[in-house]
Amino acid sequence: MGVTIFHNPNCGTSRKVLAIIRGGGVEPMIVEYLKTPPSRDELVSLIERMGIAPRELLRQRGTPYDELGLGDAKWRDDELIVSRTT
Repeated sequence: MGVTIFHNPNCGTSRKVLAIIRGGGVEPMIVEYLKTPPSRDELVSLIERMGIAPRELLRQRGTPYDELGLGDAKWRDDELIVSRTT
């Protein structure tokens, strides 16, 4: 099974994770998600495979999370899954 990282080279955490993966002797498939965003179907598949709720995937710090009220329970899971390609 290969390793895929959805990577943002401008993000320190993403760079650290990539270094850890490579430090383990693995060269992952790198998807720069800002250049090539996953489709809605891909997002749904990834969320299901991770076994998490969509809200758990959302980054809160440094984003418009609070401004958009994404922590509000009024948002259904399917409303939180949006792709820049749709």
